[in-house]
Amino acid sequence: MSRARFITLEGIEGAGKGSNIAFIAEWLAARGIDSVRTREPGGTELGEALREMLLGFKHLEMAADTELLLMFAARAQHLHEIIRPALAAGRWVLCDRFTDASYAYQGHGRQLGEETIGALEQLVQRGLKPDLTLLLDVPVELGLERAGQRSAPDRFEREQRAFFERVRAGYLVLAEREPERIRVIDASRPLAEVQRAIGTCLEEIVAREGKG
Repeated sequence: MSRARFITLEGIEGAGKGSNIAFIAEWLAARGIDSVRTREPGGTELGEALREMLLGFKHLEMAADTELLLMFAARAQHLHEIIRPALAAGRWVLCDRFTDASYAYQGHGRQLGEETIGALEQLVQRGLKPDLTLLLDVPVELGLERAGQRSAPDRFEREQRAFFERVRAGYLVLAEREPERIRVIDASRPLAEVQRAIGTCLEEIVAREGKG
């Protein structure tokens, strides 16, 4: 491998990111590839504290702009403390959500638009983007049904269905714009089928890296 790769998983609630990021880590390990699993918001001590603020119920009147800025504050620390050092050390990074989520949730869901998010992305990431993003796409009704069976709803999961329809549509807009990076996977299918599709995407990136 010429260098470590940065892989992100995206999707609305109930898309199956948690189980599939574990599958990817195991798939890579079986091929001798060391990886780091992390998540957003979170990943660091500061990021996890911000995650609690963002997902909890102590700040229900949080402004959309505040939410966006806290997401990028957590991301800046995440990049500094976890993501960049891991990549520099040759470890692949597997992240449950990244900046595509900001475009989908704050840009489309909260209807803030993409211009401000793009400026924050430039400032915080300085050109770093995922090498591969797997968008686990599910209909909103199915995703929310799955999420409801998993745990009590967080601050985002209590949003109205129309919010999640905008988020899902936002993700699909991003995928249409960057089809080489963002691969859409129908996550409404049985888990084994979803993981076969993920495996195909992973085989492509590993084969590409094997050529230099």
